[in-house]
Amino acid sequence: ELPWVKSAQQVVVTGVTPDRLQPVEVRSRPPANLHALTFTRSIDADWRRTSYSGLSAGAHAEAPLLADEPEKADTVVHPASATAPSPMRELPGGTQFGTLVHALFEHVDPGADEAALASRLRAAAAEWLPRFPLPGVTAAGLADALLPAFHTPLGPLADHRSLAELPIADRLAELTFDLPLSPADPFTLGHLAALMRRHLAADDPLVGYPALLADPALAVQPLRGFLTGSIDAVFRVGDLRQPRFVVVDYKTNRLGGEDLALGHYAQGPMVAAMCASHYPLQALLYCVALHRFLAGRLAGYDPNRHLGGVLYLFVRGMGGREAGSSTGVFDWRPPVALIEELSRLLAGVSP
Repeated sequence: ELPWVKSAQQVVVTGVTPDRLQPVEVRSRPPANLHALTFTRSIDADWRRTSYSGLSAGAHAEAPLLADEPEKADTVVHPASATAPSPMRELPGGTQFGTLVHALFEHVDPGADEAALASRLRAAAAEWLPRFPLPGVTAAGLADALLPAFHTPLGPLADHRSLAELPIADRLAELTFDLPLSPADPFTLGHLAALMRRHLAADDPLVGYPALLADPALAVQPLRGFLTGSIDAVFRVGDLRQPRFVVVDYKTNRLGGEDLALGHYAQGPMVAAMCASHYPLQALLYCVALHRFLAGRLAGYDPNRHLGGVLYLFVRGMGGREAGSSTGVFDWRPPVALIEELSRLLAGVSP
Protein backbone atom coordinates (compact mmCIF):
# COMPACT_ATOMS: atom_id res chain seq x y z
CA GLU A 1 0.00 0.00 0.00
CA LEU A 2 1.02 3.58 -0.62
CA PRO A 3 -0.22 5.86 2.25
CA TRP A 4 0.38 9.03 0.28
CA VAL A 5 -2.01 7.80 -2.38
CA LYS A 6 -4.80 7.16 0.16
CA SER A 7 -4.36 10.63 1.66
CA ALA A 8 -4.64 12.34 -1.67
CA GLN A 9 -7.90 14.15 -2.37
CA GLN A 10 -10.33 12.87 -5.02
CA VAL A 11 -8.49 9.59 -5.21
CA VAL A 12 -10.45 6.40 -4.57
CA VAL A 13 -8.47 3.32 -3.73
CA THR A 14 -10.22 0.00 -4.26
CA GLY A 15 -8.70 -3.33 -3.40
CA VAL A 16 -8.59 -5.99 -6.06
CA THR A 17 -8.76 -9.68 -5.35
CA PRO A 18 -7.19 -11.71 -8.17
CA ASP A 19 -9.10 -14.63 -9.64
CA ARG A 20 -7.82 -18.04 -8.89
CA LEU A 21 -6.27 -19.76 -11.84
CA GLN A 22 -7.50 -23.25 -12.47
CA PRO A 23 -4.71 -25.79 -12.68
CA VAL A 24 -3.98 -27.02 -16.19
CA GLU A 25 -4.88 -30.60 -16.79
CA VAL A 26 -1.84 -32.47 -17.98
CA ARG A 27 -2.64 -35.20 -20.44
CA SER A 28 -0.21 -37.95 -21.08
CA ARG A 29 0.77 -38.40 -24.70
CA PRO A 30 2.52 -41.29 -26.36
CA PRO A 31 6.14 -40.56 -27.33
CA ALA A 32 6.61 -39.16 -30.83
CA ASN A 33 7.75 -41.57 -33.51
CA LEU A 34 10.66 -39.59 -35.06
CA HIS A 35 12.27 -40.55 -38.35
CA ALA A 36 14.60 -38.87 -40.84
CA LEU A 37 13.13 -37.56 -44.07
CA THR A 38 14.45 -39.08 -47.28
CA PHE A 39 15.76 -36.72 -50.00
CA THR A 40 14.14 -38.08 -53.15
CA ARG A 41 15.10 -35.34 -55.62
CA SER A 42 18.37 -34.99 -57.50
CA ILE A 43 20.77 -32.04 -57.55
CA ASP A 44 21.47 -30.65 -61.02
CA ALA A 45 25.25 -30.31 -60.82
CA ASP A 46 25.42 -29.12 -64.45
CA TRP A 47 23.55 -25.89 -63.59
CA ARG A 48 26.14 -23.43 -62.32
CA ARG A 49 27.51 -19.93 -62.57
CA THR A 50 30.79 -20.20 -64.41
CA SER A 51 33.21 -18.19 -66.54
CA TYR A 52 35.74 -18.69 -69.31
CA SER A 53 38.39 -19.26 -66.63
CA GLY A 54 36.21 -21.83 -64.90
CA LEU A 55 35.49 -23.68 -68.13
CA SER A 56 39.14 -23.86 -69.19
CA ALA A 57 40.75 -24.34 -65.77
CA GLY A 58 41.05 -28.10 -66.18
CA ALA A 59 43.14 -27.75 -69.32
CA HIS A 60 45.41 -24.84 -68.33
CA ALA A 61 47.52 -27.00 -66.04
CA GLU A 62 48.30 -29.35 -68.92
CA ALA A 63 48.74 -26.73 -71.63
CA PRO A 64 51.89 -27.27 -73.72
CA LEU A 65 54.78 -24.94 -73.04
CA LEU A 66 55.56 -22.45 -75.77
CA ALA A 67 59.00 -22.37 -77.31
CA ASP A 68 61.19 -19.42 -76.35
CA GLU A 69 62.33 -18.85 -79.92
CA PRO A 70 60.19 -18.86 -83.10
CA GLU A 71 61.15 -21.78 -85.33
CA LYS A 72 58.61 -22.04 -88.13
CA ALA A 73 58.89 -19.97 -91.26
CA ASP A 74 55.48 -18.38 -90.72
CA THR A 75 56.59 -16.98 -87.38
CA VAL A 76 59.19 -14.70 -89.00
CA VAL A 77 58.28 -11.11 -89.84
CA HIS A 78 60.29 -8.44 -91.61
CA PRO A 79 63.89 -8.66 -90.35
CA ALA A 80 63.80 -5.07 -89.10
CA SER A 81 60.92 -5.94 -86.80
CA ALA A 82 61.76 -9.57 -86.00
CA THR A 83 64.99 -8.76 -84.20
CA ALA A 84 63.90 -5.45 -82.69
CA PRO A 85 63.77 -5.71 -78.90
CA SER A 86 60.40 -5.54 -77.19
CA PRO A 87 59.90 -2.13 -75.55
CA MET A 88 58.65 -4.05 -72.50
CA ARG A 89 61.42 -6.65 -72.31
CA GLU A 90 62.70 -5.33 -68.96
CA LEU A 91 59.30 -5.20 -67.29
CA PRO A 92 58.24 -8.03 -64.96
CA GLY A 93 55.32 -10.39 -65.37
CA GLY A 94 52.65 -11.67 -63.05
CA THR A 95 49.04 -10.89 -62.21
CA GLN A 96 49.81 -7.61 -60.46
CA PHE A 97 51.68 -6.27 -63.48
CA GLY A 98 48.87 -7.37 -65.80
CA THR A 99 46.27 -5.60 -63.64
CA LEU A 100 48.35 -2.42 -63.65
CA VAL A 101 48.74 -2.44 -67.44
CA HIS A 102 45.01 -3.06 -67.90
CA ALA A 103 44.23 -0.07 -65.67
CA LEU A 104 46.46 2.23 -67.72
CA PHE A 105 44.95 1.14 -71.04
CA GLU A 106 41.50 1.61 -69.55
CA HIS A 107 41.96 5.08 -68.05
CA VAL A 108 44.41 6.93 -70.31
CA ASP A 109 42.52 9.06 -72.83
CA PRO A 110 44.68 9.87 -75.88
CA GLY A 111 42.63 13.00 -76.46
CA ALA A 112 42.98 15.24 -79.50
CA ASP A 113 46.59 16.19 -78.79
CA GLU A 114 48.68 13.13 -79.59
CA ALA A 115 51.86 14.93 -78.58
CA ALA A 116 50.61 15.19 -75.00
CA LEU A 117 49.90 11.46 -74.75
CA ALA A 118 53.33 10.72 -73.26
CA SER A 119 52.82 13.16 -70.38
CA ARG A 120 49.29 11.87 -69.71
CA LEU A 121 50.58 8.32 -69.69
CA ARG A 122 53.34 9.24 -67.23
CA ALA A 123 50.84 10.96 -64.96
CA ALA A 124 48.56 7.91 -65.01
CA ALA A 125 51.48 5.57 -64.32
CA ALA A 126 52.50 7.74 -61.34
CA GLU A 127 48.93 7.50 -60.02
CA TRP A 128 48.44 3.76 -60.46
CA LEU A 129 51.90 2.34 -59.75
CA PRO A 130 51.65 2.88 -55.94
CA ARG A 131 48.50 0.75 -55.95
CA PHE A 132 50.34 -2.11 -57.68
CA PRO A 133 53.99 -1.58 -56.63
CA LEU A 134 56.59 -3.43 -58.66
CA PRO A 135 60.21 -3.57 -57.47
CA GLY A 136 62.54 -1.68 -59.78
CA VAL A 137 59.75 -0.22 -61.94
CA THR A 138 59.35 3.55 -62.12
CA ALA A 139 56.39 5.47 -63.45
CA ALA A 140 58.50 7.07 -66.18
CA GLY A 141 60.01 3.73 -67.24
CA LEU A 142 56.60 2.05 -67.32
CA ALA A 143 55.06 4.87 -69.38
CA ASP A 144 57.94 4.92 -71.87
CA ALA A 145 57.67 1.14 -72.36
CA LEU A 146 53.91 1.30 -72.95
CA LEU A 147 53.94 4.28 -75.30
CA PRO A 148 54.80 2.26 -78.47
CA ALA A 149 51.75 0.07 -77.85
CA PHE A 150 49.55 3.16 -78.02
CA HIS A 151 51.05 4.09 -81.41
CA THR A 152 50.91 0.61 -83.01
CA PRO A 153 48.38 0.32 -85.87
CA LEU A 154 45.70 -2.22 -84.97
CA GLY A 155 45.13 -3.60 -88.45
CA PRO A 156 42.10 -3.70 -90.75
CA LEU A 157 39.52 -4.55 -88.07
CA ALA A 158 40.24 -1.15 -86.48
CA ASP A 159 40.65 0.69 -89.80
CA HIS A 160 44.43 0.61 -89.18
CA ARG A 161 44.03 3.16 -86.39
CA SER A 162 46.07 2.96 -83.20
CA LEU A 163 45.01 3.25 -79.57
CA ALA A 164 46.30 6.83 -79.68
CA GLU A 165 43.80 7.54 -82.46
CA LEU A 166 40.82 6.01 -80.64
CA PRO A 167 39.32 8.50 -78.18
CA ILE A 168 38.00 7.16 -74.92
CA ALA A 169 34.45 7.96 -76.10
CA ASP A 170 34.85 5.14 -78.65
CA ARG A 171 36.01 2.64 -76.03
CA LEU A 172 33.70 0.85 -73.61
CA ALA A 173 35.95 -0.55 -70.88
CA GLU A 174 35.23 -3.56 -68.69
CA LEU A 175 31.91 -4.63 -70.19
CA THR A 176 30.70 -7.02 -67.49
CA PHE A 177 27.99 -9.53 -68.35
CA ASP A 178 25.95 -12.38 -66.90
CA LEU A 179 24.83 -14.50 -69.82
CA PRO A 180 21.97 -16.96 -69.17
CA LEU A 181 22.71 -20.43 -70.56
CA SER A 182 19.59 -22.52 -70.98
CA PRO A 183 20.02 -24.83 -73.98
CA ALA A 184 17.06 -27.00 -74.85
CA ASP A 185 19.34 -30.04 -75.12
CA PRO A 186 22.55 -30.83 -73.22
CA PHE A 187 25.32 -28.66 -74.67
CA THR A 188 28.97 -29.08 -73.80
CA LEU A 189 32.28 -27.69 -74.98
CA GLY A 190 32.55 -30.83 -77.12
CA HIS A 191 29.41 -29.75 -78.95
CA LEU A 192 30.91 -26.28 -79.33
CA ALA A 193 34.05 -27.81 -80.87
CA ALA A 194 31.90 -29.59 -83.45
CA LEU A 195 30.05 -26.35 -84.17
CA MET A 196 33.34 -24.52 -84.74
CA ARG A 197 34.58 -27.24 -87.10
CA ARG A 198 31.45 -26.80 -89.16
CA HIS A 199 31.76 -23.02 -89.47
CA LEU A 200 35.50 -22.25 -89.62
CA ALA A 201 37.02 -22.01 -93.09
CA ALA A 202 40.13 -23.96 -94.01
CA ASP A 203 42.21 -20.77 -94.07
CA ASP A 204 40.98 -19.51 -90.69
CA PRO A 205 44.01 -18.91 -88.41
CA LEU A 206 42.27 -20.84 -85.60
CA VAL A 207 41.01 -23.73 -87.72
CA GLY A 208 43.03 -26.18 -85.59
CA TYR A 209 41.62 -25.02 -82.27
CA PRO A 210 38.45 -27.19 -82.20
CA ALA A 211 40.69 -30.27 -81.88
CA LEU A 212 42.06 -28.86 -78.60
CA LEU A 213 38.58 -27.93 -77.39
CA ALA A 214 37.48 -31.54 -77.99
CA ASP A 215 40.08 -32.78 -75.48
CA PRO A 216 38.38 -34.91 -72.77
CA ALA A 217 39.53 -32.49 -70.07
CA LEU A 218 37.35 -29.82 -71.68
CA ALA A 219 34.78 -31.54 -73.89
CA VAL A 220 32.56 -32.71 -71.01
CA GLN A 221 32.18 -29.21 -69.53
CA PRO A 222 28.46 -28.32 -69.70
CA LEU A 223 27.19 -24.89 -70.71
CA ARG A 224 24.14 -24.53 -68.49
CA GLY A 225 23.27 -21.92 -65.90
CA PHE A 226 25.00 -18.53 -66.14
CA LEU A 227 28.20 -17.43 -67.83
CA THR A 228 29.84 -14.41 -66.23
CA GLY A 229 32.73 -12.38 -67.56
CA SER A 230 34.19 -8.95 -68.23
CA ILE A 231 35.39 -7.86 -71.67
CA ASP A 232 38.50 -5.68 -71.39
CA ALA A 233 37.15 -3.24 -73.96
CA VAL A 234 34.78 -2.85 -76.86
CA PHE A 235 36.00 -0.47 -79.57
CA ARG A 236 33.64 1.46 -81.82
CA VAL A 237 35.25 1.88 -85.24
CA GLY A 238 34.01 2.90 -88.66
CA ASP A 239 31.86 6.03 -88.66
CA LEU A 240 28.83 7.03 -86.62
CA ARG A 241 26.44 6.11 -89.44
CA GLN A 242 27.92 2.65 -89.95
CA PRO A 243 29.78 1.72 -86.75
CA ARG A 244 31.41 -1.62 -86.06
CA PHE A 245 32.09 -2.95 -82.60
CA VAL A 246 35.25 -4.95 -81.85
CA VAL A 247 35.95 -7.15 -78.81
CA VAL A 248 39.38 -6.26 -77.40
CA ASP A 249 41.52 -8.11 -74.87
CA TYR A 250 44.90 -6.92 -73.57
CA LYS A 251 47.49 -9.63 -72.95
CA THR A 252 50.82 -9.19 -71.17
CA ASN A 253 52.02 -12.76 -71.87
CA ARG A 254 55.77 -13.19 -72.27
CA LEU A 255 56.29 -15.44 -75.31
CA GLY A 256 60.10 -15.40 -75.28
CA GLY A 257 63.10 -15.42 -72.99
CA GLU A 258 65.17 -12.61 -71.51
CA ASP A 259 66.07 -11.21 -74.96
CA LEU A 260 62.41 -10.63 -75.78
CA ALA A 261 62.02 -9.43 -79.38
CA LEU A 262 59.07 -8.34 -81.48
CA GLY A 263 59.53 -11.47 -83.57
CA HIS A 264 58.31 -13.55 -80.63
CA TYR A 265 54.91 -11.97 -81.29
CA ALA A 266 54.56 -12.74 -84.97
CA GLN A 267 51.46 -14.53 -86.24
CA GLY A 268 52.73 -18.06 -85.56
CA PRO A 269 53.66 -17.58 -81.89
CA MET A 270 50.46 -15.64 -81.24
CA VAL A 271 48.31 -18.41 -82.72
CA ALA A 272 50.17 -20.93 -80.54
CA ALA A 273 49.64 -18.74 -77.45
CA MET A 274 45.96 -18.26 -78.28
CA CYS A 275 45.35 -21.99 -78.59
CA ALA A 276 47.49 -23.03 -75.60
CA SER A 277 45.55 -20.71 -73.30
CA HIS A 278 42.17 -21.42 -74.94
CA TYR A 279 41.71 -17.76 -75.79
CA PRO A 280 39.56 -18.67 -78.87
CA LEU A 281 36.96 -20.05 -76.44
CA GLN A 282 37.06 -16.78 -74.52
CA ALA A 283 36.84 -14.73 -77.71
CA LEU A 284 33.84 -16.66 -79.03
CA LEU A 285 31.91 -16.43 -75.75
CA TYR A 286 32.67 -12.72 -75.56
CA CYS A 287 31.36 -12.28 -79.11
CA VAL A 288 28.09 -13.95 -78.10
CA ALA A 289 27.85 -11.61 -75.10
CA LEU A 290 28.47 -8.55 -77.32
CA HIS A 291 25.97 -9.86 -79.89
CA ARG A 292 23.23 -10.01 -77.24
CA PHE A 293 24.29 -6.68 -75.74
CA LEU A 294 24.03 -4.87 -79.08
CA ALA A 295 20.80 -6.63 -80.08
CA GLY A 296 19.09 -5.16 -77.04
CA ARG A 297 20.54 -1.65 -77.29
CA LEU A 298 21.34 -0.71 -80.89
CA ALA A 299 18.48 0.34 -83.16
CA GLY A 300 18.55 -1.50 -86.48
CA TYR A 301 21.17 -3.92 -85.22
CA ASP A 302 22.57 -6.21 -87.92
CA PRO A 303 25.35 -8.57 -86.81
CA ASN A 304 26.73 -8.75 -90.35
CA ARG A 305 27.34 -4.98 -90.28
CA HIS A 306 27.91 -4.23 -86.60
CA LEU A 307 29.96 -7.17 -85.27
CA GLY A 308 33.54 -6.17 -86.03
CA GLY A 309 35.53 -9.18 -84.82
CA VAL A 310 38.16 -9.68 -82.12
CA LEU A 311 41.51 -8.05 -81.32
CA TYR A 312 43.92 -9.71 -78.88
CA LEU A 313 46.65 -7.20 -78.18
CA PHE A 314 49.86 -8.85 -76.93
CA VAL A 315 51.24 -5.54 -75.73
CA ARG A 316 54.84 -6.72 -75.26
CA GLY A 317 55.00 -7.28 -79.02
CA MET A 318 53.54 -3.94 -80.07
CA GLY A 319 56.49 -1.91 -81.37
CA GLY A 320 54.95 1.35 -82.57
CA ARG A 321 54.21 2.86 -85.98
CA GLU A 322 57.38 1.62 -87.64
CA ALA A 323 56.82 -2.00 -86.59
CA GLY A 324 53.20 -1.88 -87.74
CA SER A 325 50.56 -4.47 -86.90
CA SER A 326 52.60 -7.50 -87.99
CA THR A 327 53.60 -8.21 -84.38
CA GLY A 328 51.60 -8.07 -81.18
CA VAL A 329 48.22 -7.61 -82.86
CA PHE A 330 46.14 -10.76 -83.34
CA ASP A 331 42.89 -10.15 -85.19
CA TRP A 332 40.15 -12.69 -85.78
CA ARG A 333 36.73 -12.33 -87.30
CA PRO A 334 34.72 -15.43 -86.35
CA PRO A 335 31.90 -16.16 -88.80
CA VAL A 336 28.73 -14.29 -87.89
CA ALA A 337 26.73 -17.45 -88.55
CA LEU A 338 28.79 -19.23 -85.86
CA ILE A 339 28.09 -16.48 -83.29
CA GLU A 340 24.38 -16.40 -84.11
CA GLU A 341 23.94 -20.17 -83.97
CA LEU A 342 25.87 -20.49 -80.72
CA SER A 343 23.79 -17.69 -79.17
CA ARG A 344 20.55 -19.43 -80.21
CA LEU A 345 21.69 -22.81 -78.94
CA LEU A 346 22.73 -21.41 -75.56
CA ALA A 347 19.40 -19.59 -75.27
CA GLY A 348 17.40 -22.71 -76.04
CA VAL A 349 15.99 -21.27 -79.26
CA SER A 350 15.33 -23.71 -82.07
CA PRO A 351 17.23 -23.05 -85.32
